[in-house]
Amino acid sequence: MAEAARRRGGSRSDDRRSADQLFDRELDHLPPEARWREWMHRVEAIIFAASEPVTRSVLARVVGASCSIDLLIDDIREELRGRPYDLIAVAGGWKHLTRPAYADAIRAAVGGSEKAVDLTQSEVLVMMAIAYFQPITRGELSSFFGKEVSRDLIGRLRGAGLIASGPRSPTPGAPYTYVTTKAFLLEFGLDTLRDLPDFEALEDAGLLSKEKLLAGDIPARLANGEDDEEEPEANVDQPS
Repeated sequence: MAEAARRRGGSRSDDRRSADQLFDRELDHLPPEARWREWMHRVEAIIFAASEPVTRSVLARVVGASCSIDLLIDDIREELRGRPYDLIAVAGGWKHLTRPAYADAIRAAVGGSEKAVDLTQSEVLVMMAIAYFQPITRGELSSFFGKEVSRDLIGRLRGAGLIASGPRSPTPGAPYTYVTTKAFLLEFGLDTLRDLPDFEALEDAGLLSKEKLLAGDIPARLANGEDDEEEPEANVDQPS
């Protein structure tokens, strides 16, 4: 029976490999312009159909080996000029997103997104500290701000999927550290953590003040007197 199951499994694997071999990526029978156009259509269709950002490795499965995906994306974005949506590099892949100018119209028609994350000023401050200094423990966050960062605040960020438990710290007691997630990149429209704005940009946006951070001047509601490290909740995927 086990042998039969292996044969059936092998047959399905063979079928997938056969279908893969039959798919024409190169399109050598088409003239260059038509070939490029077909590759553009394939890539745009895949990104349009996907619920998550589509990575380069996925797109490479449907275009020729000599095709530059970056140039392909550039040409697609050029054709989308003037449209109410664009193709954005975010969370390590590409995704169709509507332009900010149409946010009010979308809200008027269908209301706000259930997935939207409404962060308080305190949560933004802690979120940014985690983003810049991860992996970081709650104790380290508290020391950084000069006031206790509550477990409830960390729990809200975890519940929103914006942070997850990282490796345990090598410090006494081995407390859990916290890191940002792929959902964080999506929420803030970042491709990778390297796209985080510098402190000056955050100050200009009114989200973070370097002077206040250095002085430990943060909202008092960050503190509630709790100082025990909590057990992590359900795992949340971390960005690759």
